[in-house]
Amino acid sequence: MEVLILSNRPLVPEAKEKLDKMKTEYANEIGIKLNNEYKGNTASKLNGAVGGPIGGLMTKKMVEAFERKLIDK
Repeated sequence: MEVLILSNRPLVPEAKEKLDKMKTEYANEIGIKLNNEYKGNTASKLNGAVGGPIGGLMTKKMVEAFERKLIDK
């Protein structure tokens, strides 16, 4: 049985730059301004309130793109 270890690293390291760009675009789309400052002292509830909608939108858009790709085959 394969064990899945979750991390912040992309499964395809070469995609990191494009994933970061996508995250920034989707954050802007829903009105969240991202920056690269340290957030280690921020409460996880606040980080989740900011990051959750971005991750949810990214997931939705990636699933939508995959489904469209399935139809086009």
